[in-house]
Amino acid sequence: MTEEVREIAQRVKVLREIEEISGETLSKELGFNPAEYSLWESGEVEFPIGALVEIAARFKVDLTELITGQTPKLKTYCLTRAGKAPEVSRRPMYAYWNLAYKFHHKKGEPFLVEADPGTENKPLSLNTHPGQEFDYVLEGHLLISVGGHETELGPGDCIYYDSSEPHGMKAVGGKRARFLAVVL
Repeated sequence: MTEEVREIAQRVKVLREIEEISGETLSKELGFNPAEYSLWESGEVEFPIGALVEIAARFKVDLTELITGQTPKLKTYCLTRAGKAPEVSRRPMYAYWNLAYKFHHKKGEPFLVEADPGTENKPLSLNTHPGQEFDYVLEGHLLISVGGHETELGPGDCIYYDSSEPHGMKAVGGKRARFLAVVL
């Protein structure tokens, strides 16, 4: 794994140790599989972005601080120029860019997400996290599953859902899908 992944894992571990709770206790509290959580915290496997959002909320730290080690400072507005948002997670199926990484005490986490066209022939990878999510498709087509219901979204389509329900998405139609995701 990359140095960045190991640094994020170390920051999570330090937060957990400050509160004197075990990795197993934290994973159970947040509804994660303890064995999978152990791999994340060891830096062997990258934390899913939804898990990082949950962990940041649990420890009352900003997601940006958890990912970068730097505290966001902007309080009035945060401008992110095209192509300048930091990539916060690189998973084989998705790329995420944090669109408001410099804003302090956000009420939601907005991301630009790309789903690789190579995901079309793979099964949906489902995850859950507390809160709600809003996804708005910018280009391509996205197959999304929420709580066992599947639907295809195209450019201009959007969906708002309870993200504690198992959900996942993948690009369909042989092209990448780009969408805005706001995790609340």
